[in-house]
Amino acid sequence: MKILIDHPLPFLLAHGGLQTQIERTKAALEGAGVEVEYLRWWDDSQKGGIIHFFGRPNPSHIDFAHAKGIKYVMSELLTGQGSRTGSQLKIQAGIEHILSKCIPAIFLANFRWDAYKKADAFIVLTEWEAEVTRILFKPDKKKLHVVPNGVEEEFFLNPEPLKQRGDELICTATITERKRVLELASAAVLAGVPVRILGKPYGEDDPYYRRLLDLASKSPELVRYGGGVSNRSELAQIYRSARGFVLLSTMESLSLSALEAAASGCPLFLSDLPWARCTFGESATYCPVAETRITAQALRAFYDQADLLPKPALPCRWSEVATQLVTIYRSL
Repeated sequence: MKILIDHPLPFLLAHGGLQTQIERTKAALEGAGVEVEYLRWWDDSQKGGIIHFFGRPNPSHIDFAHAKGIKYVMSELLTGQGSRTGSQLKIQAGIEHILSKCIPAIFLANFRWDAYKKADAFIVLTEWEAEVTRILFKPDKKKLHVVPNGVEEEFFLNPEPLKQRGDELICTATITERKRVLELASAAVLAGVPVRILGKPYGEDDPYYRRLLDLASKSPELVRYGGGVSNRSELAQIYRSARGFVLLSTMESLSLSALEAAASGCPLFLSDLPWARCTFGESATYCPVAETRITAQALRAFYDQADLLPKPALPCRWSEVATQLVTIYRSL
């Protein structure tokens, strides 16, 4: 069994959690003894039994794969859709149904909805994403599988909580509007709570990123920006010593940073979105996506109570994720 991993957007153009998910998935599968390669679009001699596509492929790609006897597995991050309520999703499903009846097929092809009818297996990260997939795309239920992201072993070391956590909250995220990192920094200043922010922007000239740097320079005692941290052991230690982990994004599928913080025993303060409730239940603290004043009040309460909060639910290890994926591949 040989797996070919494919993805449409080059990592050099947009880093982030999906890049980490793809790279860790490949490494975990190789650790489980599976032969894995990235699909080389220029190499017509490359061989493989299964294509695992991260994203929503063109349905014609699936047809071509099937014509070659290659099975097709699809993993799409339903980030926007998964952040909507059940009522909103049902409205969206109704609109999609109407469009499918009224719009010529040549225009509908741009949505690539047929991929959910043609692929051999669909992998989602949470039970909530599975429900979103069922509502919007109505795939064959036997083809739908829930396999969460994993966390590396470094983050599971010394699982017992510290007797006394540090003074800073930690946020690790790409510096972009969707992650609301600037809004977090503004709330921290208003609440008088120190926060350390780690992550990179998509571009050094991004106005949102420049505004964050400006705020950090004006409030260095409360907002500390440190760029990205690539060393995994160092990052695990940062989580372990932080007072709490904060992620106030407007949309998520399943945050790898939150999983890493949870494995490190760091208390979690998250936007009140379905993915978070589905993953962490009562073992995390939640805040509505709201104006700065409301966020600041909730952030202050979380900061003051951090030593008393329970440990978050532990995530899967990547080795466990690989086992689940291999079971799905073999079933095909």
